[in-house]
Amino acid sequence: MTAAHPIDLAWLSTGGTGAKNYDEFPDETEITRIIEANPASMLGVEMPAHTPEAVAAGLGFEASLPAAAERLGALKDAGRFAAFGDVAVAYRISGGEEPVAYGVFCLVDTAEISSSAEEPGKVIRNEDVFIEKVKQRNELNQLLRHLLSPVLLLQSSKGEELHAAVAAAIAGAGAPVAADTDESGRVHEVWAIGGEAGEELAALAGDGDLIVADGNHRSLAAQVGGLDRFLAVITTPQSVVIRPYHRLVKGLPGSASQLVEQIGQIGATVAETDGPPETPAAGGTVVMYGQGRTWEVSFGDRDGSVVDRLDHTRVEHEVFTALLGWDAGDKRITYVGGDYPASWLAAQVDAGKADLAILIAPVTVPDFIDVNLQRLKMPRKSTWFVPKARAGLAIAELPKG
Repeated sequence: MTAAHPIDLAWLSTGGTGAKNYDEFPDETEITRIIEANPASMLGVEMPAHTPEAVAAGLGFEASLPAAAERLGALKDAGRFAAFGDVAVAYRISGGEEPVAYGVFCLVDTAEISSSAEEPGKVIRNEDVFIEKVKQRNELNQLLRHLLSPVLLLQSSKGEELHAAVAAAIAGAGAPVAADTDESGRVHEVWAIGGEAGEELAALAGDGDLIVADGNHRSLAAQVGGLDRFLAVITTPQSVVIRPYHRLVKGLPGSASQLVEQIGQIGATVAETDGPPETPAAGGTVVMYGQGRTWEVSFGDRDGSVVDRLDHTRVEHEVFTALLGWDAGDKRITYVGGDYPASWLAAQVDAGKADLAILIAPVTVPDFIDVNLQRLKMPRKSTWFVPKARAGLAIAELPKG
């Protein structure tokens, strides 16, 4: 039985509303600049406290929520969205460095979410979350009664079949309803697939294990808010790659060099290198940068599961917890996705905005799938999937009542 269904009432963009997802920004001042340049951007609705007006007035998230509702209503009134009933929304991303990606916007049963081996369900959630973010997503859902950005789910059981089916549906659907070019030059397009064809496409997308690739907070917000279904894009393994997910650290009790020396004292191999930091080509070595110095750090072999051996796990357990006494959710740690190069992280350290940059090689897609099918839990913020489905191209209106 499928966990996915057509969207009862979908609002598809007529242009200009596309945006990065709300959680793709290590520097949230960038959100304000984007909204200022494009007031129709979905970020103005998703992140109301970061609109130029809210920033000028010093409004927090809750105080700015009414303006989010007003902004969404104004976009719909201005014809920025068109309504479609009972549709699966086919999605294609092309033109970037990655292969052409295919997916389906649809609604997925919230009851199918599984966050542990003891909890049955087809939707496998795999990371710890920041509770404050979940609270904000739920408040936004409840006030707006619209789901704005999708949970990205990886179809691990019938990926090849789904890939071909979406491509075929697009080939027979004519011109896209909307097209949007992102910051990396990728073109995002959507098609409304209704009737029996839409039902079949959604049914195929939701038939099998669905791994949360992005959107752990959004899926949990659906549970917290008691929603029967949540908005998702179900994509295929051949549509995505995993880029690095780095860390910036500020507020160290000592200097960066002192911390690196302590890391060596607990048994890691540390070697200082010349030149600026670069992302490691493969796992096993982590690069650290601070005080204008670059070090390569290897934590050595470790027994245990595939999760225990990941560099992200080693940094979390052996640096943040053991040496610094911090939880991985500590606000002194900023998680920086792979859209930001090593040079950007180094510049943040050189500018005094962080004490240390930690660059970690990406997790492989097979390892990610293996971890999830074993119902193990990934370290927090360890997978940066690209290309990501763009927010603001398809939103779902929740039923009234």
